[in-house]
Amino acid sequence: MAHDDLTGDVPLNPALRRVLARAGDPELLELLADGMSGADLTTLLLEVFRRRADQVSPAEVMRRYRSDRFVAPAPVGFAALRRAEDALVSALPDDFEVLVLAPVVPLATHSAVATVDPRKVIATVRGSEVAADPTNALALEASHRRSLALAVDPRSNAPVRLAASQRVARAQWTDDPRMLAHFQLFGLVTAGRDTGNRLFERRHLVEHLRFAARAMADVGAQDTRIRLTFPEDATGPTLEQVRHDLAGLPGVEVCEDPDRATGRGYYTGVCFKIYTNIGGQQLEVGDGGFVQWSQLLTGNRKERLLISGFGVDRLAETVYVRGGDHHRANPDERNPHG
Repeated sequence: MAHDDLTGDVPLNPALRRVLARAGDPELLELLADGMSGADLTTLLLEVFRRRADQVSPAEVMRRYRSDRFVAPAPVGFAALRRAEDALVSALPDDFEVLVLAPVVPLATHSAVATVDPRKVIATVRGSEVAADPTNALALEASHRRSLALAVDPRSNAPVRLAASQRVARAQWTDDPRMLAHFQLFGLVTAGRDTGNRLFERRHLVEHLRFAARAMADVGAQDTRIRLTFPEDATGPTLEQVRHDLAGLPGVEVCEDPDRATGRGYYTGVCFKIYTNIGGQQLEVGDGGFVQWSQLLTGNRKERLLISGFGVDRLAETVYVRGGDHHRANPDERNPHG
């Protein structure tokens, strides 16, 4: 049955209504979305875009290059970006493996287990989508490795620690010229098994937070604040436990943030934001928390996953760029649920 006013639970926007009316086939959307196999749809779309590409002149390519915000080079310089990445990598604990991620992931990677609207992600005609956050791809790899370990030993509790720096793109529309369509994120994930008494959560939360504090200290930041938000059922590490475990870190304040509005549906356990002072400028540089992705990806309710991410462009501009525009913003740079 065709959806008259809805695609799933999403109302048809006026532009889509116009396209379907012009096509003269009210069933077209349902045919493309549900009536074809993935391979058949890819075959169709590849031919459509081949024909469209054949009609594009070099002059038109140049015009698009000048006007398309997704293809412009990054405003932050390579050297500054590289130094910021090096600082983050150097601060990683030895147990983390740094991966070089692919620029694309399977279709629905950002929406099937998380809460990202697919319209904010750039889909491809080959049934994949452009990376919008490295933690999603890292979660896939970590869950794959955990599945292999569980196949050998169903009670395996060996954690998987992965990290990556990745250029990502997000497609939400904004008329703010300061907002970037693509930017660099440094992501960490730790996957493992619930070993009881919330030991996994406490141990690895502190490990991620220690990394953040060390990285900020290494780039000369001061007055780093870690703001923790706890789930309503108050399970997991407590504020006092985390404060105790992080005691002794110079210039780091750990406090509670019960009024945090963003990420409530994205994170399912303790979550956090990292703020710091660099050269007199207050910045939000990191965000993270516990999610259920590995439980869904492995089909095992005992699995646990902690993710965190850091805006590399923002760090590079603030620390290493001299006299540049330090106020350029990134859309949802560490707000993947937005």
